[in-house]
Amino acid sequence: MEIPSSSIQISVERAKQKIFTSNFDPHSFVCPSAYDTAWLAMIPDSHNPSQPMFNNCLNWLLNNQNQQGFWGECDSFGNPTLEALPATLACIFALKKWNTGALLIDKGLAFIEANAEKLLKDINNYIPRWFSIVFPAMFELSKSVNLEIVFPDAVTATVSNIFHNRQNMLHKEELVGKCFTPLLSYLEALPPSFTISEDDICSNLSDDGSVFQSPSATAKAFMATGKIECLAYLQTLIQRCPNGVPQTYPIDEDFIKLCMVNQLQRLGLAEHFVKEIEEILAKVYRNYVEQQTWVKLTNTSAVQLHKDALAFQLLRIHGYRVSPSLSFGWFLDNEEIRAQVEKEAEYFSTTMLYMYRASSLMFCREYELEEVKSISKRILEKSLIDSNGEPLVNSSLQKMVEYELNIPWLARLDHLDHRTWIEENEANLLWNGKTSHNRISLFHNADLLKLAVQNYEFKQSIYKSELEELKRWSQNNGLSNMGFGREKTTYCYYAIATATSYPHDSYIRILVAKTAILITVVDDFFDMEGSLSELENLTDAVKRWDRRGLRSRSKVIFDALDELVTEAAIEYLKQGGIHDIKISLQDLWYETFLSWLMEAKWKENGQTRSTDDYLNIGMISVGTHIMVLPSSCFLKPGLPCEKLRPDQYETITILLMVICRLLNDIQSYEKEIEEGKLNFLLLNLINNPNFVMEDSIAFVRDMIDKKKKEFLQHVLIDGQSDLPKPSTMLHLTCLKVFQMFYVSSNGFDSDTNLLEDIKKTLYLPLSRNVGSHKNLSLHSTLKLIDHNCTQKPAQLCWSFKHKSCISFSVHHVVSPPSLRNGHGITPVNPKASLAGFI
Repeated sequence: MEIPSSSIQISVERAKQKIFTSNFDPHSFVCPSAYDTAWLAMIPDSHNPSQPMFNNCLNWLLNNQNQQGFWGECDSFGNPTLEALPATLACIFALKKWNTGALLIDKGLAFIEANAEKLLKDINNYIPRWFSIVFPAMFELSKSVNLEIVFPDAVTATVSNIFHNRQNMLHKEELVGKCFTPLLSYLEALPPSFTISEDDICSNLSDDGSVFQSPSATAKAFMATGKIECLAYLQTLIQRCPNGVPQTYPIDEDFIKLCMVNQLQRLGLAEHFVKEIEEILAKVYRNYVEQQTWVKLTNTSAVQLHKDALAFQLLRIHGYRVSPSLSFGWFLDNEEIRAQVEKEAEYFSTTMLYMYRASSLMFCREYELEEVKSISKRILEKSLIDSNGEPLVNSSLQKMVEYELNIPWLARLDHLDHRTWIEENEANLLWNGKTSHNRISLFHNADLLKLAVQNYEFKQSIYKSELEELKRWSQNNGLSNMGFGREKTTYCYYAIATATSYPHDSYIRILVAKTAILITVVDDFFDMEGSLSELENLTDAVKRWDRRGLRSRSKVIFDALDELVTEAAIEYLKQGGIHDIKISLQDLWYETFLSWLMEAKWKENGQTRSTDDYLNIGMISVGTHIMVLPSSCFLKPGLPCEKLRPDQYETITILLMVICRLLNDIQSYEKEIEEGKLNFLLLNLINNPNFVMEDSIAFVRDMIDKKKKEFLQHVLIDGQSDLPKPSTMLHLTCLKVFQMFYVSSNGFDSDTNLLEDIKKTLYLPLSRNVGSHKNLSLHSTLKLIDHNCTQKPAQLCWSFKHKSCISFSVHHVVSPPSLRNGHGITPVNPKASLAGFI
C-alpha cells in the first residue's frame, strides 16, 4: 500500500515535537535497566525500614514485567536475551523483599524454569565475564529468601560451570584491577566470602558519590556504608530518571545525541531532520574542538572510545574537520588500554564496530586511522569465535559484524543499508554496559521504526513508478531491443535510486539512469557490434549533432541521445537556469564518443599503449563524468554551467573517473583478454615483466585505495572542492555504485548477482520475525502501536497467535536530526591534469 508523503510529514512533525524540544531529556532515549532499577527498589527507607526508599522503582517493577514473565533485555522480536536471567532474578528478589507482586514472582520463576535451557545453551564454551559475576549472585540472593529456582537437568552442568568460572575469576582479579569494568563495579554481586571493607568502597567513590557510575553498585554501597554521598547520587538519579533507571548514570548527553543522530541516519530518516542534526553536530563539534568541554568520564574508557569513534564518523561525514590523533591518539598511545581491549574482545565488539566504521572515512596519510582499522578489524574477527570455533557474541551482533567486515562502506547503497538497519533486530543497540548493552528505549525505537517504515515504503512506491517510466522510455526509443549487448535498464535505475540520498529529486534519478543506459548501449555497440566505418560515422554525427547519413542502430542511438540532451536543456531552463546548456552537453558526449572510437581503433589495429595514454582515454570512456556533471546542474545549489566544459574537470571528477575505470578493469580483464581489448592490468604486466597477474591486481588495488582516500577528502571536507556540496555528494554516490558493481566480481554484467537486492529495493515489503510470525509486514505490525498511550504507567504490549509478543516500555517518543555541510578548509589545485594521478 502506497503511503502518502503528507502522512510521513505529519509523523515527522510529531517526532520533532517530542524529541527536539527544550524539555526533552536525552536520558529518556536510553532503555531503563530492570536490573539496576531492582537494586534501587531494594533500598529500605531510613525513616521507615519496612518501606522502600524509592517507591517509584518498586512500582516500575510491578508495571514492567514482560508478558512472558521476564524483566530486562529482549531483542526487537520481544524474545528474552541472556541478560533477562539475572535481571529477572533481581526483580523477583526485590518484590519478595517487600512482600508484593506474588503473581509476578510466580510468573518470573516459571519463565526461568521454562527458558533457562534455551538461554544458557550458547554459553558452554564461552561464559561472558559479566554473567559469571552477576548470575550466580542473583541466584544466591533468590535462594536466601527461600525462592525455589528450578533449572532443567540439561543445564545443570552449565550452571555449575558458571559458578566455577566465578570462583576462578574472584581468585585471579583485583578489586580495582585493569579491567574496564573492575570487580568493585559489581559490588552488589560480589559474594560475602569476597571480603570488601568500607574503606575499599569509600576510597573508590567517584566525585559524584557513585561506584563507577553504576546505580546498582552504588545502591549496594549505600546499604553497606550509609554514605551520604552515595545517597545524594541516588536521589539525583531518581529525580532525573523517575520511571526506571539506566545501568549507567550520568550518561554523557553529547554521546546520547550522537547515538540519536546515528540511529536517524541508519534508519534513512536524516533527510527529514536536517536542521535538527545540524544543531546537534555543531554543538558537539564545538565541544570536540575545545576539548575542555569534551566530556571524559572517569573509569569509562570503553564508553569514551565508543563516543570518540561515533563522533569522528558523524562529524567527518558531515564535513567537519576532525583529527584522527585527537579522536584516537589517547587510545593508540596507551599500551595498557590496548592490551585490555585485546583481552576483552567480546566486551568491546560493539565499540570496535564503530571504530572500524570510522576508519572507512580515511584520508591520505592518516596513519592513525590505518592503525585503528587494523586493530578494530583484528578484534572484531577475534570476537566472532573462540578458540574452539564457537561464536562469542550473540547471533544478531555477529551478523552485524560480518556485514561490516564483508561489505565495505563505499560498496553499500543507502536504500538497502536502511532496509538492513530497519529489519536487523539489534538495530537499537547502542553500546556495551556493565550487565547488558545499552539500547534505545523500545518505545522510542518503535516510533522511529514506524516512521522509517513509512519512509522506506514511500520511496519504494516512487522507485517502482519511476522504473516503469524508464522502461517505457527505453522501449519507445528502441534501446531495450537493440539485438546486441546488455539490456540494463533495471540495473541502471536500481543503482542510482538505491545509492542516492535525494528522495524527491525524480528528474535527477531519471537523468542519471537514462545516461547510464545510453552509455551501456553505446559502449557495447563500439565494443562488439559496429564496424569501424559505422563508429566513425556515428562519432562524426555527434560532433555535428546531425543525424543525416545515419542508418539502423546508429540512428536509434543518435535519436535517443538527441532526445535526452534536448530534454535536459529544456528542463534546466524550466527550473530557473539562465543559460542554454545544450551545447555544453553535446560537447561532453562528443568527447566520450571520441574516447570510445579511439579504443575501437586500438582494438582494430592491435595497438598497445602506455598506461598514461590508456587512462587518459579510459577515464573518459567509463562515462562517469557524463552521469554526474549534467545531473549536478539540477541540484540545489546546482553546478555552474561553466563547469561542463570537457578537459577542464575538477580534481574530484578526475579522481572519480580514474577510480571507476580501474574498478572496472580489475573485474573485466579476463573478458577483455578474450575480446582483444586493452586493459590497465594487462598494460601494467607489459610494463613490469616480473609481474604476474596477481601482482598487477595488487598494484591496481593499491592505486585505487590511495585515490579513494584523496577522493573522500574532496567529498567530505567543505571547501576542498570548487564544486557545490550536493555535486560532490553525487560524485560519492556514483563511486558507491561502481564499488557495489565491482566490489568482488563484475556484478553489472551478471544477470543474477543483483536480482535479490533489486527485489528488496523495489518490490519486497519490509518484514521482520515477530515471535513465530515470519515475514510479517513491519508496517502492519507497527500500526498496532497506540501512540496515545504515552501517559499510561504500565507497559504497552500486543499479542499475536501462539502467545508471541513484544513489550514496549512507555516514555516520550524520540525523533531524528539531519545533515550538516560543515567547516571548510583551503581548496587545493582545482584544475588538476592527469599527470601525477598515476
